[in-house]
Amino acid sequence: MNIGLFTDTYLPQVSGVATSIKTLKDELEKNGHRVTIFTTTDPNADENEPNIVRLTSIPFFSFKDRRIAVSGSHTAVKKAKEYELDLIHTQTEFSLGLTGKQVAKHLKIPCIHTYHTMYEDYLHYIAKGKIVKPYHVKLLARYFCNQTDGVIAPSERVLEQLRTYEVVRPIEIIPTGVVLTDFNLDHKKDIRQELGFTNDTPIILSLSRLSQEKNITAILKAMPELIQAKPNLQLVIVGKGPQKAELEDLAVKLQITEHLTFIGEKERQEVPAYYAMADLFVSASESESQGLTYIESLACGTNIIAKQNVYTEGLIGTGDFGQLFLDDTDLAKTILNELDRPKNEAELAEKRSKLLYDISSEAFGNHVLSFYQTVIDEYEYKERRGLKIIKLYK
Repeated sequence: MNIGLFTDTYLPQVSGVATSIKTLKDELEKNGHRVTIFTTTDPNADENEPNIVRLTSIPFFSFKDRRIAVSGSHTAVKKAKEYELDLIHTQTEFSLGLTGKQVAKHLKIPCIHTYHTMYEDYLHYIAKGKIVKPYHVKLLARYFCNQTDGVIAPSERVLEQLRTYEVVRPIEIIPTGVVLTDFNLDHKKDIRQELGFTNDTPIILSLSRLSQEKNITAILKAMPELIQAKPNLQLVIVGKGPQKAELEDLAVKLQITEHLTFIGEKERQEVPAYYAMADLFVSASESESQGLTYIESLACGTNIIAKQNVYTEGLIGTGDFGQLFLDDTDLAKTILNELDRPKNEAELAEKRSKLLYDISSEAFGNHVLSFYQTVIDEYEYKERRGLKIIKLYK
């Protein structure tokens, strides 16, 4: 099968979406399929990347490290014909997503879409939330998704949101998997030594973009209570973003700078070492559509603390792999409970083994391929019967 993945976000940009697409591409290719990425230009990208078509782009509004294509539809159609694409899989509702749908219509092939982003959590990036409102997000999602042949939701939370938007196309829940071989080394001792910590130092880790929707301020505000209970506790923050200066100022105000280390952004291959050296991975974010960082942490053997929602409840289950909290004021207490909770390592290892396959890139790739085939069969059936796909959106 020849597959075209259309996305505004791809490597070398660092994001969960870019990682998800790269993982999918690799798994599809392992299964013998040919994959072409249609994406935006990037000043840091390798111009000679194989099987990648980059279309002219500009930075996206105030979200400067993301880009949006401004031309290239003709090129996309031409390349899609050259590669004899059998299926289009869009990964964005914006420029490349619209282009992907145009290509699918032109070539008369099915178009599948993955709805990655809970946009209502990001409206502050566009004119500080004064122009684009949640109602506009609903209209965009409903219009875009109902013009595809099937939708992938990375989590139950996303599916529920799409149903409230009145998306009526077939929706399949397929969480992004992780490449387990990237997370099977224990670098805990090395990184701790590098940072000047001992093996007995309690370390909690935050790893994400440093931005408002990630709610890292809640973790900092929990630190005084944590330090009072565990005076040698340390918070390590990995990532970069527009909120860095604000977080540094807050750390000074809270008088926690001696218990806080900003690492900055790390290359993909370095990230597992930071998960593995931590006692807990902590996220107070409410914007995650699938929480890829949660899955990566569990793959490294590190339990998580996260905001309670449908997705995290399913991931953590009965509490074997961490704990959830409802309100930011409960965060410190939840972290302390998990740090002090006795664990049956042998029993956990068995449960973790089953979980790891469920969250593996292999399971992810197989599930996506199965959905592809279902959608293709339905599309071809309707083509044979001369039926048009009914657009049921309002």
